[in-house]
Amino acid sequence: MGDVSELVAAQDLARRKVAGLTEDQWTLPTPCDKWDVRALVVHMVEGSRMTLALLDGASAEESRLAFGVPHEDLVAEIDLAFADERDAFARPASFDMTVHHLAAGDIPGVRLYEFRTGDYLLHGWDLARATGTDERLPDDLVAWVWTAMQPMAPFIGQVGVFGTGPSGTVADDAPLGERLLDLAGRRP
Repeated sequence: MGDVSELVAAQDLARRKVAGLTEDQWTLPTPCDKWDVRALVVHMVEGSRMTLALLDGASAEESRLAFGVPHEDLVAEIDLAFADERDAFARPASFDMTVHHLAAGDIPGVRLYEFRTGDYLLHGWDLARATGTDERLPDDLVAWVWTAMQPMAPFIGQVGVFGTGPSGTVADDAPLGERLLDLAGRRP
């Protein structure tokens, strides 16, 4: 089994935010353009299901089946989706295999692991910002995601999934969490 500790930590952060949602918070706006809290949680569930399909050998087109399905109980769905995703990444050779990502094309499984871990960390912060809860992010996970995102830094604002990318207003000596959020198009 592979080490999936970063993914587990990021999923746990996001999962705690989802578990704490009250009925009236599901429709709150998030820092993600056009997504309320419910849409953001759906995105995490569907992204996790897409990842499972890719790690099971699905083509990019086949992985689209993870999107647009009805969602009855998002709290239960996220638990199952996260567990399945962790198990899939823990399989031998999952980091070395080539997956056929819808947006990124053919990439190694380890890159998909980095994407998913960063996604959950950042969306955990998005949920905290939307609901007015604790926005602190674990320093070790911030550092890990920061390193994983560095290859994308020169063009991150052009890929369309991180807003406009870095603002250019955060100092190089600012806390790493602030720099990460800014790199990922968040404006704390």
